Amino acid sequence: MSTHRVWKLGADIDTDVLAPGHAMKHGIDKIASHCLESLRPEFVSQVRPGDVIVAGPNFGIGSSREQAAAVLVRLGVAAVIAPSFGGLYFRNAFNVGLLLLTCAEAEALQEVEQVTLDSQDLAVISATGRRLACEPIPAFLLDMVRSGGLLPTLRQRLAREKLKLN
Repeated sequence: MSTHRVWKLGADIDTDVLAPGHAMKHGIDKIASHCLESLRPEFVSQVRPGDVIVAGPNFGIGSSREQAAAVLVRLGVAAVIAPSFGGLYFRNAFNVGLLLLTCAEAEALQEVEQVTLDSQDLAVISATGRRLACEPIPAFLLDMVRSGGLLPTLRQRLAREKLKLN
């Protein structure tokens, strides 16, 4: 298990903050360069692969744009931990390989704190050693995250089926 630096956000983070409308005509790299710019202008330049976002309730509310989850994957965010997520965002995140952990006590975690993700027991371990339980995630969704999302999962499944046929 490795440690992850926390970026702490508030409640009701909507998809427009994650993937602003003005950038949507561009590719994912350009959209990612605007992620959270209206809320945390330093985020894109300071986020590091493996960092996690901790937020309040309703993370990812708003539009159905898949790019709002894809930008976090592109920036190397390992997971988003929050008490609740927008329904469309939840599905989009797993489709692009972003781990979402629904944790009632997420807001107890602090900015820049180092946390450990226990993917076996689905828990977040704070810097003080406190275990914060997360809601169960179906195995197929965890497999999608490990594979990098829905499309890589389907490609792997097709390749296995092809091998069986030969």
